[in-house]
Amino acid sequence: MTWAAWREAFAAATLGEVAAAAALLIGAAFSLIAAIGVVRFKDVFMRMHASTKAGTLGPGLALLGAAVGFYEAGAAARAAGAFALLLLTAPVAAHAIGRAAYVAGARLSARTWIDERKGADGVIAKRRTEESR
Repeated sequence: MTWAAWREAFAAATLGEVAAAAALLIGAAFSLIAAIGVVRFKDVFMRMHASTKAGTLGPGLALLGAAVGFYEAGAAARAAGAFALLLLTAPVAAHAIGRAAYVAGARLSARTWIDERKGADGVIAKRRTEESR
């Protein structure tokens, strides 16, 4: 595609279409970062951090891009409702999974050396690290 064709294509696009495309691309990038974090991190707590933080923002931006791109109030309302549901449920689910993993004694990475919950709320968990295997 030549430069003139690119310029003509972008000249025809409205600001809303460009904003929708940018939000979709950035949302996809955040989702990719979350997936890479889940694969690369060593223990359940670091994986959960990657999936919750970037995994919430990625679909949220994709929903924002869809809401802007469709130019309909109904689509925007559905996207806003889905994003609100995502913001309300993802942190609660991550907290519940993290607490259950902690109480069950999930293995920690050797890099994880801070344990702020040790002895809190009567929680006693046998901590195992990768070095003690």
